[in-house]
Amino acid sequence: MTRTTPTPEAYGALLLRVSLGIMFIAHSVVLKWMTFTLAGTAQYFESLGLPAFLAYATFWAEFIGGALLVLGVQSRWVSLALLPVLFGAAWVHLGNGWVFSSTGGGWEYPLYLIVLSVAQAFLGDGAHALSPSRSLPFGRPAPTLGRAAA
Repeated sequence: MTRTTPTPEAYGALLLRVSLGIMFIAHSVVLKWMTFTLAGTAQYFESLGLPAFLAYATFWAEFIGGALLVLGVQSRWVSLALLPVLFGAAWVHLGNGWVFSSTGGGWEYPLYLIVLSVAQAFLGDGAHALSPSRSLPFGRPAPTLGRAAA
């Protein structure tokens, strides 16, 4: 078995995967747990008309999903599985306007994260993934760590 070096594209997918993962972890731990507390986050969800348990489910989805992305465990599927969280965030901020610096935060950042998550699903795991994803049911198979021999 010959060892190949990762391509620049594989490193690009790695950079996207790790940065998305860190963002999800930061939103769960720093924002929902440390800043607002889980109980406060649950109260906020209730104020929006959502059940309180969704705050806890969102916390764990972001934390576990973020960790899986950082580690490179089934990144294609994890990034797709986190889309409902991002669509929910976009819905929450929809009435605040476009710019995220608006009072209450706008919807541009959640929309951007949706686009990045879909891009991650298309790109695959990239370099240094612990458990490479299976291919999506369309398009090319998941890229490997080197270019295929011609």
